Amino acid sequence: MYDVIVVGARCAGSPLAMLLARSGLRVVVLDRAAFPRDTVSTHYIQPSGLARLARWGLLDRLTATGCPPVTEALWWFGDTAVRGFAPPDGDIGFALAPRRTVLDALLVDAAREAGAEVRERCTVRSLLRSDDGTVTGVRYQSEGGPPRTLRAPVVVGADGRDSTVARLAGAPAYHARPPLTVVYYTYWRGLPAGRRHRNEVFLEGDKQIGVIPTHDDAYLVQAARPRDFFPTYRSDIERHYLKAVEEAAPSLAAELAGAERVERFRGSAALDNFYRRPYGPGWALVGDAGYHKDPLTGQGISDAWRDAELLAEAILAHRSGTADWDTALAAYERARNAASALLYDFTCEAASFEFDPMTRQLVRVLAEHREEADRFFGVIAGTVPAERFFAPDNLLSLLGRLPGDALAELTGTEGTP
Repeated sequence: MYDVIVVGARCAGSPLAMLLARSGLRVVVLDRAAFPRDTVSTHYIQPSGLARLARWGLLDRLTATGCPPVTEALWWFGDTAVRGFAPPDGDIGFALAPRRTVLDALLVDAAREAGAEVRERCTVRSLLRSDDGTVTGVRYQSEGGPPRTLRAPVVVGADGRDSTVARLAGAPAYHARPPLTVVYYTYWRGLPAGRRHRNEVFLEGDKQIGVIPTHDDAYLVQAARPRDFFPTYRSDIERHYLKAVEEAAPSLAAELAGAERVERFRGSAALDNFYRRPYGPGWALVGDAGYHKDPLTGQGISDAWRDAELLAEAILAHRSGTADWDTALAAYERARNAASALLYDFTCEAASFEFDPMTRQLVRVLAEHREEADRFFGVIAGTVPAERFFAPDNLLSLLGRLPGDALAELTGTEGTP
């Protein structure tokens, strides 16, 4: 008998298992993959995520793998450049974009070292329930083996956007928005050395291009288009990918012409935006299983680690008798939602390729005032509270830096005496 069964061993599941095992719980993790194994991901980790990794004692292990630190952000809104970088989170003043073959294996090893049992090549088929409907375990099948059962008072789905646990538990979605983009990416070597520590994004019309340095002197270069472009994109991925780069980022296209593509294209159009109710009797959700959004702002891994900590605290509060299950898990849901709501909205706006007039004018301010650009990137990075940056008085203060004609255009007072 286990205390907790975690389904999914990647960015949410292994950290949760590690934290619970370090607190003395008996934890088993099931995953259909065998690690190391790649997965579709733009694998960017914000400074706030790295600060958590440092607290867990794992950051030095990750930096030792040779992933280059990102210390500059450059976002192009058409011809307007916003340059800066987030204020640090404690001592962490950089981001990383490690390959998932490296990162996920590191996290799985950390869970095992903490005392969690990790079973690879195992697929969950159904949930076990008591007579009153409470989840009490799982039925799973290892590769080539017979069906087996495991029992525990808590089953956690950390199994991604298309979570089996969420589907079997009937977890309802809310604040949902349809997929907004289709994204394909690949890896290149031979780009200029000046890019080695920069995260660069180009937003031009209905195209978004991202460039991120990663392991082995390679760069992930992604090209996103609106979701309804998917059938066309899929008809010739390479041609439409290169065309998008050429139209949105001509300078980058010239660099790619002299570079080497080193891997196949990967991507997805199944980029739903939603929250799910992350708990019910005997079950809980964490990571993309409970909250998913477009990858444009690079929040997925950092959010998964934040929520793993929050869920670990809730489970331990329940186990200690500090709070009953519903009270502890409702607090987890509230904390998750409060921490993510404003950036969820911003991500969906950015992924729609349609910025309202106020956002466009704010971009002008950020382009001209580096200190404000740093604060904006701090919101994205999780080191500046989003509610503070997007507070009405702060937005009014920022807009007050606009030239008189631009402010008049925005407020509709142009020509007013």
